[in-house]
Amino acid sequence: MNRKKDIIKIINSISGKYSSYEVFCDWIRCCALAISNAITLNHNAVWKKREQEYIDTMNRYDLKERNLLVEIFVLLQETLEYEMTDVLGQIYMEAGMGSKSAGQFFTPYHLSEVCAMLALPEADERGIIRLNEPSCGGGGMIIAAASALKRQGINYQRKLEVVAQDLDWKGVYMCYLQLSLLGIRAVCVQGDTLSEPYTGRGYPPERVLYTPGKVGLLI
Repeated sequence: MNRKKDIIKIINSISGKYSSYEVFCDWIRCCALAISNAITLNHNAVWKKREQEYIDTMNRYDLKERNLLVEIFVLLQETLEYEMTDVLGQIYMEAGMGSKSAGQFFTPYHLSEVCAMLALPEADERGIIRLNEPSCGGGGMIIAAASALKRQGINYQRKLEVVAQDLDWKGVYMCYLQLSLLGIRAVCVQGDTLSEPYTGRGYPPERVLYTPGKVGLLI
């Protein structure tokens, strides 16, 4: 079932002390950090920093509100199981969180689908399709590509390899969260793609998130 309206309603119900935009950002941050740390066996400095960031963010809310944040995570998972689409990007725009001044708008998903159908890269000699998204936002283009592969009978969870990069942490968290729930093998990176393109070597580890699929797990 599509639970986008329910998610928006709950986010708005939590707002008051904080704006709906702040609640949304805190929610996606905590979900992304929780997934990343849950699949990280090495409790190093990066793990500890993310754990503390999660705790500090959740401490902004009372117990009832924290339970609601967990509830809408479940609703997000339910919605992605019902339909492969950019759920978080749609929620962001439908709830009026887009910013004209910052140019923060998410590509309508139907346009992402058209782009995916027209521009999917060829598979390499091992049958792997590699996709590099330099301004990933919520991951709509990547989700559309995975959906196109699925319609062709190709197992995107095994055949698609993704590098998704964005300057805005919000976009990185949104993308990471959705790709993780969809089982897509991806590296999600915070940084300027033009001046700091991700190459897999020497990149600050605190700015890199690996989806469960990338490390051989599914959630």
